[in-house]
Order: sequence, then structure tokens, then C-alpha cells
Amino acid sequence: MSINRYFKERLPFIILNVVLCIIVSATMIIAGFSYFAVVSLVCAWFIPLITYMIYQCLKFKRYIDNIVAVSEDLDRKYLLPEIIDEEDFMEAEVICSILRDADKSMHQEVKIYENEQKEYKEYIETWIHEIKTPISSIELIVANSDDNPYNSKISYEIKRIERYVEQVLYYAKSSDTEKDYVVKKFDLRSSVMKCIKSNSLYFINKRIKLDFGEISEQIYSDEKWIIFIINQILVNAVKYSHEDDGIIKIYSHKKKDSVELIIEDNGIGINEKDIDRVFEKGFTGDNGRKTGKSTGIGLYLCRKLCDKLGLNIMISSEENRGTRVVVIFPKSCLIDEIFS
Repeated sequence: MSINRYFKERLPFIILNVVLCIIVSATMIIAGFSYFAVVSLVCAWFIPLITYMIYQCLKFKRYIDNIVAVSEDLDRKYLLPEIIDEEDFMEAEVICSILRDADKSMHQEVKIYENEQKEYKEYIETWIHEIKTPISSIELIVANSDDNPYNSKISYEIKRIERYVEQVLYYAKSSDTEKDYVVKKFDLRSSVMKCIKSNSLYFINKRIKLDFGEISEQIYSDEKWIIFIINQILVNAVKYSHEDDGIIKIYSHKKKDSVELIIEDNGIGINEKDIDRVFEKGFTGDNGRKTGKSTGIGLYLCRKLCDKLGLNIMISSEENRGTRVVVIFPKSCLIDEIFS
């Protein structure tokens, strides 16, 4: 708060007092009062007035400066009404009251929004579990219809539906993974194999070769979420690989304080101007717009879940040469390091 501005805003009041003082002083002089009496009047008029204004200014400045300082230090600005000091003058009481009313109203609105979001999320999760039943029924019908020439194509499309349904489920859960997060020891190679098996139809349909390298690490994390992340990366690798001559390499590399799971393809790659945005929600890039196959959700979910699990994910690519995705498991995830 500026002292100059405080007095500038009260300039009309000061001018009014000066004008009135001049009129009264002139009247006293005309009436024959001594100059000493006039000077005494001026001093009695302005010394208390100026002293009071300075006191009010300093008191209000201290209060405003405190609010500004507290607000600047707060990461969550909405907590300001609960932290600022209470003062016993009217302006401060009014400001505190308004801020607390606004804060209360904001919390009520947020609560309504949270309840709506919770209900919507519960509905989505219920719907996902319900839709799995007819999908399983279709799979069973296809499996028992050996003479249908379209079985392989139907199975392929069913797998796609299952993948999109799974993506919706994990998207719904991604905001509160801690409620569905179970840390346990598992074999990284086994998890990768599960991903390869679940995507086998994609490999077969596009006749893509798999180069499966050395993966021997034991990991501490949530296997279910890790499998989902690897699945998303594999699906992207298959989607943007060349048919017939596509090759996807999967291997791990152990470093001093981490293990890197690497998935490489020799597909169409990513445009240089898009590479920094591939983890953004809804971003599809040139390739997604050309093929019409991208939702812009898969890699966004991978980054979000990696952040939740304490992992890191990196991507590098060269257009028409392929893409390389690296999932980094830090030291805290490694069995040998934890018990060494």
C-alpha cells in the first residue's frame, strides 16, 4: 500500500478543511482577534487532524501489507481468510468478513462439483465393468464359431474395444491412483510378456516382427498400472509401424540408480515440432491427423500414471525412422537396491 496514494485519495477532504480553516481565520481577523489566536486555531485544527490521518494510514498500511505478504507466500490462495490476522478496526473486520464469506461459498461450490464428479466417476466405472460382460459373451460366441471366415477380424475389433474400455477405466482412476495402488514385487519380464500376449493380434494383423531382448529385473511397484503403461506404448508402436516390415524391439538397460525399459519401433516416427507435445492431453500431432487413429489420450495417461508411480518416461523420435520410448524405474523400485 502506498502512503502517497492514501493521502491523494483523501485530498478533497484535506482541501475542504484548509478552505474552512481559511474562512474561519479570515473571519477572526476581521472580527479583531489577535494573530496569536488565529495561529492557535490553525494549530488546534490541523495538528490533531494530520496526526489522526497519519495514524490511520500507518495502521491500514500495516494491515494491507500483511495481507499482501501472506497472499504472496501462499501456494493455495483460498486459505488466505483462515491465515490473516484479525484487527479491531472497522475496515479490517469488513474485509475479513467478506473474505470468509467468499471462502465459505467457494468451498460449498467445490463440494457440489466434487460430488458431481464422484457420481460421474462411479457411473463410468460401473458402466465399464458392466460392458465387459457383453464383450466377453461376444468373444465366447466367436470362439465357438469355427466356420465363420470373419472370426479373426471380429476378434481383432473386440480387442480394440477392450483396449478403449480399459483406457476409459484407467483415465477415470488416474486422479486417485492411491486408492487402487498395491505395491508388490514382480518380474518385469513377465509383465512385458503379458503385454505382448494381449497385443498378439495386433502384431499378427500387421505382420510385425518382435525383437525381444534381455529383461531380468525384479521391480517394486503396482504391476497392474505398469502393464497398462507398457500396453499403451506397445499399441502406439504397432499403430505407427509399417505393415509387413515393421520391427518392435523391447529390452531393458540397468544403470547405477535405475532400470530403463526401452521400446523401439521403425515406424513413421514423430514430427520434430510435435515431439515436445506428445504427452499433452488430446494432442494428436500430424501423424494422428493424417491417420485419424489417435485420440491424444494414451501417452497423456502414461505420463500422468508415471508421475503418480514415481517413474519417468521419455520419448525420442525421427520422422520416417521410428520412435524410442524409455520408461525409467528409479532406485526405489529396484529389489536389489532396496535390500542391498
